[in-house]
Amino acid sequence: MLRAETIYSLVSKAIVCNRPRATGHPGFSSSIISGLAQGSGEYFTRLGVSTLPRYLYMVLDTGSDVVWVQGSPSKNCYSQFDPIFDPTKSHSFSGIPCGSPLCRNLDSSGCNKRRKCLYQVSYSDSSVTFGDFSTETLTFRITKVGRVVLDCGHDNEGLFVGAAGLLGLGRGRLSVPTQARHRFNRKSSYYLVDRSVSSKSSSMIFGDAPIPQTTVFTPLLTNPKLDTFYYVELLEISIGGTRVRGITPSLFKMDPASNGGVIIDSGTSVTSLTRPAYIAMRDAFRIRASNLKRVPDFSLFDTCFDLSGKTSVKVPTIVLHFRGADVSLPATNYLKQRNLLLCFGGYHEWFVHYWKHSATKFPGGF
Repeated sequence: MLRAETIYSLVSKAIVCNRPRATGHPGFSSSIISGLAQGSGEYFTRLGVSTLPRYLYMVLDTGSDVVWVQGSPSKNCYSQFDPIFDPTKSHSFSGIPCGSPLCRNLDSSGCNKRRKCLYQVSYSDSSVTFGDFSTETLTFRITKVGRVVLDCGHDNEGLFVGAAGLLGLGRGRLSVPTQARHRFNRKSSYYLVDRSVSSKSSSMIFGDAPIPQTTVFTPLLTNPKLDTFYYVELLEISIGGTRVRGITPSLFKMDPASNGGVIIDSGTSVTSLTRPAYIAMRDAFRIRASNLKRVPDFSLFDTCFDLSGKTSVKVPTIVLHFRGADVSLPATNYLKQRNLLLCFGGYHEWFVHYWKHSATKFPGGF
């Protein structure tokens, strides 16, 4: 998963001084594709980097703020689809001086031999990126946004796959929505369709966007100690049309110390629940799927069924109940088929592939 665990924070004053210039444009957008073709379970967008844009695939990550690309010279870099960005060929790339407010107010800063600022971001899956703390021009389709804090990573290790870097879309001061907020009236949205749906396209819009009539809404909550994440209020879960006993709002609620809660994170491919919630959900699913033949656990999956002799099966439905929004999940989002084996869930975690992307739009049904 790409969820920032330690991100160096900046004071508000510093980032305001460096915000992109407003040019009167009402907003801008970018197309989104699935990263499956590149071996990734995440979603990519294609952005132009530099004044004379070099277009690169970037991972969309609402669970972090920092924007970065792999850059040369590279010490440790993973394989990516596009050529590695060369900052020496960009007229708009600018390293941030060590003595600048942006660098001085990092939680922990470093300097290179040229007295330019260095950054480091660590993610909760132990992935890490390290390099030059800098600014650059980004192009969303035909719209240029200048002086965006975009870091040039020279040492990038972990579970990064395919894309040239990461587009931080969180709520923190370094994210693209925050840096460019004055340009699109503080509004942004994204619509991510299921990876198996080829007839519909995904999109990301900064500014006003039309709202489909089938859209339902749930409030976004804030955490005073973690300003990056988008929190939502998950209340209950239904299996086969019945609310699961043992799953109550208290399991997902943020406590007075700002611990717990539920976040939407487009940069991770699975959903995890606390153990009590998962156990209650798994047991309810097993009861509702009693028409299927259970078989021993497979890999991380602790609830598997034998499909021998079957051309189709009926499985229990799952609905997530948020505050003001009920989200029905397609069976492909919570069941994994391998040959004649059909599995649900996992040990300590509930593996629900890509439900978070649907939840961001909260459609009324599928």
